[in-house]
Amino acid sequence: MVVESLETEIDTAVRVVHLASSLCVKVQEKLHLPNGGHVKSKDDDSPVTVADFGVQAIVSWVLAEVFGDQNLSIVAEEDTETLSEADSLGLLGAVSNAVNDALSEAPKYGLPKPDKPLGSTEILKAISRCNSVGGPKGRHWVLDPVDGTLGFVRGDQYAVALALIENGKVLLGVLGCPNYPVKKECLSNGCNQAMKTKSVAKGCVMYAKRGSGQAWMQPLIVGGIPDSATLLKVSSVDDPVLATVCEPVERANSNHLFTAGLANSMGVRKQPMRVYSMVKYAAIARGDAEVFMKFAQSSYKEKIWDHAAGVVIVEEAGGVVTDAGGRNLDFSKGVYLEGLDRGIIACSGQVLHEKIIGAVYASWESSSL
Repeated sequence: MVVESLETEIDTAVRVVHLASSLCVKVQEKLHLPNGGHVKSKDDDSPVTVADFGVQAIVSWVLAEVFGDQNLSIVAEEDTETLSEADSLGLLGAVSNAVNDALSEAPKYGLPKPDKPLGSTEILKAISRCNSVGGPKGRHWVLDPVDGTLGFVRGDQYAVALALIENGKVLLGVLGCPNYPVKKECLSNGCNQAMKTKSVAKGCVMYAKRGSGQAWMQPLIVGGIPDSATLLKVSSVDDPVLATVCEPVERANSNHLFTAGLANSMGVRKQPMRVYSMVKYAAIARGDAEVFMKFAQSSYKEKIWDHAAGVVIVEEAGGVVTDAGGRNLDFSKGVYLEGLDRGIIACSGQVLHEKIIGAVYASWESSSL
């Protein structure tokens, strides 16, 4: 495969995700102070915070500054409806403060900053610029400003996810994981209290470019970007008995009973590692887990921003990601992953992946999905 240069794109994406992650860290710290956080519910009852809107605003603003807003297409999760409601003035004010605080630091991340603080109108414009629906043609940035908002609100795992799709193919992906622990054990055995007291080393940005055969990780540092990056490599474990399986925390997002039965039929012995957000993809890419399975209820439709960045990072780190029928995920159909066969399976390697696909077919008939 010919690797397109994309130097400016990957450089800008990594820098802006570092900046966005720093915003998230500050907002999450405030959430746990008395009267420190604004959390609202969207129409589907999922929470939305200052960080969701703030990240979307700064990513949109920076991309428009670097690449121009004439033909800029951004597909993202949030819209301005909640922020525009009469009772949201306090939330909008908090978003404005967070955005301007972050953008004032942008030069430390090698990014442009506005000549003067952005007003509410400019911030709403930046958020609402992210109104593309993607599709099979053209170039689209895909953003989930805070993937795993429930984890974010609870002081747990979440991710800032940015990807670039061109003609339906994911070209690059960046994942900011501000609470991702240096020690693997803290992902699964609840070092959350220690994480909240800052006694656990944590935080990274992972990124990859399609066709490079490489995925990289940088630590999150305060007020800038580190000079170096570590090469990521998936685990070499290919025996299900030794594998660690990731799955979503919320039962509404995945059928835990089916994945438990599937894991049992393959001889998996370890307890599943239930993790919020695309941090599950990060765990596969870093070799901290071998399998991520998600079998949502039939009425649930997967969104491209929940997977695009994670998929390319896992694949370039040496892993495999398909639907449960073994087909590549299709990012060309717009906002949703249309035509998905039953579920999503991400694995550390082809051998383990083939065993799981076989087990899915064997187990499916007796399941109630």
